[in-house]
Formats: sequence, C-alpha cells, structure tokens
Amino acid sequence: MSTTVAETSADTTAPDATPTAATGADPTFEELAGRVDRAVSALAGLEPAARSVAEELKAAVEAVHRAGLVTIVRRMKADDAARPVLFDLVDDPVVHLLLSLHEIVRPDPMTLGNRVLVDVRPQLQSHGGDVTLVRIEDGTAFVRLSGACNGCSMSSVTLRNLVEGAMIEGVPAVTAVEVLPNEPSPTLIPLDALWVGPDPAKEGWVRAASADAIPEGAISRFDLTSQSGAQAQVIVVNLEQRLTAYRNECAHEGLPLDDALIDASNGTLTCPWHGFCYDATSGECLSSPGAQLEQLPMRVDDDQVWIRVGP
Repeated sequence: MSTTVAETSADTTAPDATPTAATGADPTFEELAGRVDRAVSALAGLEPAARSVAEELKAAVEAVHRAGLVTIVRRMKADDAARPVLFDLVDDPVVHLLLSLHEIVRPDPMTLGNRVLVDVRPQLQSHGGDVTLVRIEDGTAFVRLSGACNGCSMSSVTLRNLVEGAMIEGVPAVTAVEVLPNEPSPTLIPLDALWVGPDPAKEGWVRAASADAIPEGAISRFDLTSQSGAQAQVIVVNLEQRLTAYRNECAHEGLPLDDALIDASNGTLTCPWHGFCYDATSGECLSSPGAQLEQLPMRVDDDQVWIRVGP
C-alpha cells in the first residue's frame, strides 16, 4: 500500500511542485494557490488509510503555523508602530490568503456570502431555482432569485426562507435579506396595433367594459367576439390601476387563469392548476424563464376598455 501511495502522490504533485525553482524567482500568487488546489485534489484521491495519515499531518502542520501566525498578529496589533505594517501586509494577496486559510482574518462579506450560497444552491437547483448575491449594504444582503425560487407557491416561499436563514446565520455582517425583483422583458406590441381609427370595431377591437368596472388587485374575465367573428377568452389584470390584457391561457398547458392567485405586493399572478407564476404586468413566466403569457393590445378611451382580439 505504501508504494501505491508514494506513486500517486509523486505523479500528482512532483512535476510542478516548485514551478519557478529553475529560474530562482519567487512563486506568484496564482502558482501558490495552484499548488494548494493540486495538493487537496491529490489528498482526496488517496486510499482511506493513507488519506487519514496525510490529513493528520496537514492538520498538525497547520496548527503549528496558525499558532505562530496568531502570536505575530496579536503582537503587531498591540504595537502602535507595527500596526500599520500589519494592515499593509494583510492587503498583500499572498499574506491575505495565508491568514484566511488559518481563519485569522475573516473574508469580506461578499466572499463569505457567496460561500454560504454554494451550500444552499444544490437544494435550490433541485427545485428548478437558483440565487445570485447582488450586493451587501448596511447589513442587508440583496439577492436575486430565479426559476422556481421566484414563484409564489409555498415551496417558493420555503426556498426564499432557506436563502434568508443561511445568509443571516452564515454571514455575521448580514442582519436582513431583501429579494430584488427580476427585470422582465415586456411583451412588445406593434404601434400600429395600438392605433384606433374612426371605427375601431372594424379593426378587430372589442369594447370589454368600463375601466371603473374592473376591480383593482383582481383578475376580470371577458368572452369577446370581434365584428369579423374572431373570438377570445380574455383576462384583464388590474394592478395599482395599471391594466393588462392576456389570453386566458397559462403558458404551461393552456389552462384558464381567471381563478389565478394575484399577489399585489409582489406584482405576480400564479396559475391555480400547477403553480406557474407570472409577472402580472409583463406576462413573463417567473417559474420557467422564456415562457410568456400572450398579451393582447388594449387601450382605454373615454373610460371604456378596448381589447383587440382579431385582425
């Protein structure tokens, strides 16, 4: 077994263990970090008994190094003349790496936050979601959720709570988490489709209702037929007096959305059948990016809501 271990270790680390030895130059930060990465990879590939011995040796050497470094840092911090030198040294990337490896200096909050999210990301991705840490400001971590995490179902709430709990527990500088809204791509409607001529009915426009009759924070359903005979089942979403018209079909399986759950605080509506969540004002599917509700041209003239359902 010892022969196998020696061959494995030599093959993995010996060829470039001292990449600048031939020139006599000091190794760069990237070369030193590379050596650490290769050594850790080689350690994971050893047989269990050999790996246990190697890990114990590594832990013992690190303990000696850490004890010495802690003593140096404490004495330099206590000395008024040495303290500025210590702070300059910490700014050096190699010194900072060394002190970080021994947990003598804490990583900056963004670095630590991203490390925390690495641990929770597999659980998010298993539910079709993901998270991005945008910034940390005044104790608040601003994150952007995507996929299923940005929906409105109970599972989505659970995933959001998972991110918040991990950040607050794992990053001392964070006391709150705020979820930033995604920036949806609105449905583009040609300008000529919005123009109403002298007789809008001849151009496929149908008068649906008066604007006052469409309740705020709710979804209203209309069965419309144009003058040419084109028919459409339509929903109108009223969110803070902003009206948007869609075909009454979920982008998932085409099932009706007139009984969808609307959340005015998040600006979303959720399909009652399978929980697909949409931006209420753009129709973008937040549960499955790329999907989209079919938005219909709509305008309000003299308090009358007109929707175009046919050519």
